[in-house]
Amino acid sequence: MTPMVQARPHTETSPSVTPAPSPRTWAVLLAACAGQFLVVLDVSVVNVALPSMRAELGMSATGLQWVLNAYSIAFAGFMLLGGRAADIFGRKRMFLIGLGLFTATSLAGGLAQEGWQLLAARAAQGLGAAVLAPATLTLITAAVPAGPARTRAIATWAAVGAAGGAAGGLVGGVLTDLLSWRWVLLINVPVGVLVLACALVWLAESRVDVPRRLDLPGAMLVTLGLAAVAYGIVQTEEAGWGARATLVPLSAGVVLLVLFLVVEARTAAPLMPLKVFRSRAVSAANAAMTVTGSVSFAMWFFMTVYAQNVLGYTPLEAGLALIPSSLAVVVGSKVAPRLMAGAGARNVAVLGALVAAAGYAWQSTMSADGAYVTTIALPGVLMMAGLGLALTPLASLATSGAAPGDAGLVSGLVNTSRTMGGALGLAVLSTVAASRTAGATSPEALTEGYALAFRTATAVLLGAVVLMLVFLPGRNARDGADAS
Repeated sequence: MTPMVQARPHTETSPSVTPAPSPRTWAVLLAACAGQFLVVLDVSVVNVALPSMRAELGMSATGLQWVLNAYSIAFAGFMLLGGRAADIFGRKRMFLIGLGLFTATSLAGGLAQEGWQLLAARAAQGLGAAVLAPATLTLITAAVPAGPARTRAIATWAAVGAAGGAAGGLVGGVLTDLLSWRWVLLINVPVGVLVLACALVWLAESRVDVPRRLDLPGAMLVTLGLAAVAYGIVQTEEAGWGARATLVPLSAGVVLLVLFLVVEARTAAPLMPLKVFRSRAVSAANAAMTVTGSVSFAMWFFMTVYAQNVLGYTPLEAGLALIPSSLAVVVGSKVAPRLMAGAGARNVAVLGALVAAAGYAWQSTMSADGAYVTTIALPGVLMMAGLGLALTPLASLATSGAAPGDAGLVSGLVNTSRTMGGALGLAVLSTVAASRTAGATSPEALTEGYALAFRTATAVLLGAVVLMLVFLPGRNARDGADAS
């Protein structure tokens, strides 16, 4: 695969030589990872602050769930548009626009005085994240030539993103206990301003020669379709799967997504050219990313509420309890490239999913009076080390099959797959847990519900293993060459 930077043709003339990263390359990597950390952090950072939000803003239980879902759905729904915009209008420009919007709406959320204001700010935050996140990965693939150096850079990006999700519980716990819930959002403001200032100086603009026109009909159809499906799944927790409140949005979402595919097949400049799925690496890796990612958000959510609602931890204690898991996901992500060099990307992804499945199975044996080491620390380390091992090769495989003109699109697909998978997985597994508790709030009942969710997640991961073994290209396949 040719490098994605138009201004660096010399990298194509000496494919056998891997040049040392320049200071500007390190600056690009640092800025991209900082942006990715922020957007993933905000998926989980609010978990431990939800009880405080409810008390101060008078929000309902459903409203609290939408504090999470408003962000995740907007994030995933607009990411394809954000990825294509990066290709058309420039990676640096869209990075700055996305980070600016994310920072401004974080301030608005932190200052919210009513529940609806918080939800609106979280949805707008998700939109900013959807513009920012694809640009972070595209900046890296544009700055680092294909090969081992890019694989290591993607591993760092994946590790930082995973660490953002992992650190959410700790950061949220510290800020909620020591300051207030508002600071889980306000903390983004000084960090965002600092990264914006550095990006203005460090980043160089890059874009590709593609038609300068956005497929707005396609963008609206895919965004509304994904949002409708997610909303329908969320409704199952209160209304059940057979209720009209569930079936109508689910059906509408499916229809909108089918229309999206029809539009993309016919338009001259599609948001998502269907030809990208001719690459086995792109299609199979994104499918595997969706299935694997569907259990990741739920892990942090259920571990946090289990620690607080069942074991009686404070928000700060719950955050501290997840530090080993947070470190494990970083270690797994960074170890993955070394293993990929010898075993191949597919085998490392399968190994990671199996390790994670063992952790989820162990966690499903949790009890209402469990000890920290055996009911939080050790299973958490297995779960997150496994996910770290799996996500790095999947991201590398997915981007290895991208043509230069589709780099932003494929980066958006990678993030969309992981984020929408996580949002839908959280909604489904929350419904699974609620079906077992049946409204009971005793520690024993809650534990049974959480345990069922973890058993379900174990089965999902085993399904992901089968998918990877059957569909991911092997280490000698051309699509996976860059990754392995």
